[in-house]
Amino acid sequence: MTFLHATYLGIIEGITEFLPISSTAHLDMARTLFHIKATDFVLSFLIVIQFGAILAVLALYARKIFSSWRYITSIAIAFIPTAVIGFALYKIIKTVLLGNTILAAVMLVVGGVVILIIERRSHSLALEQEARSIDSLSTKELLLLGVAQALAVVPGVSRSGAVIVAGRAMGLSRMLITEFSFLLAIPTMFAAASYDLLKSGMSFTGGEWQLLAVGLGVSFVIALLVVRWLIVYVQKHSFAAFGWYRIIIGLLFIGYLFI
Repeated sequence: MTFLHATYLGIIEGITEFLPISSTAHLDMARTLFHIKATDFVLSFLIVIQFGAILAVLALYARKIFSSWRYITSIAIAFIPTAVIGFALYKIIKTVLLGNTILAAVMLVVGGVVILIIERRSHSLALEQEARSIDSLSTKELLLLGVAQALAVVPGVSRSGAVIVAGRAMGLSRMLITEFSFLLAIPTMFAAASYDLLKSGMSFTGGEWQLLAVGLGVSFVIALLVVRWLIVYVQKHSFAAFGWYRIIIGLLFIGYLFI
């Protein structure tokens, strides 16, 4: 991997982390197109640079998060299922799921179809709950959203996409569930990045740490812009465009892999 590769991957991570289109799938597709081997460092790189995007959310939402104890407890409750499943399956995630490009491409298509179905069916129900806020979510709702996020251990599912689909199926508004997907990413990706560094970081060379720093910095800057844009976008648009995008890009990459 070169510094140019690290920059490109940082850009891709910053763009895709909070959109319901799976950053993992896009990073793995980019790795395949750039002919980057799935070494232990590269797989760690793809996990850890996600923390750069999470720092962007902290920069934008820190005041809101710490303005209410209920915000913090809501995020913590929803994080429980993800933490349990993520830690339990860490070895499988790192050795079997990450780098499975064909699975990621297939799940892009499947997830796109699900988004289109949910968006079509949830519009009227979401309007009834438009006035709800994050601190009004019940423990049951929070745990269900956490379980949904945990499905993102499968490449191509999309962490934010799974949370958004679950929230829309529950009748939550686009704005509410989009913001909550941002906030729930903070402990999730912090834990994932920290745990991976704890397991693998000591084996990184000085050059690899520099590559990681580039990826983190680039993803942070790009994610700042994308989060701001998405908040404006969801106020007037549904997630259907992302569903169609997933289907198209997934089918194209499946074709590329087989051809």
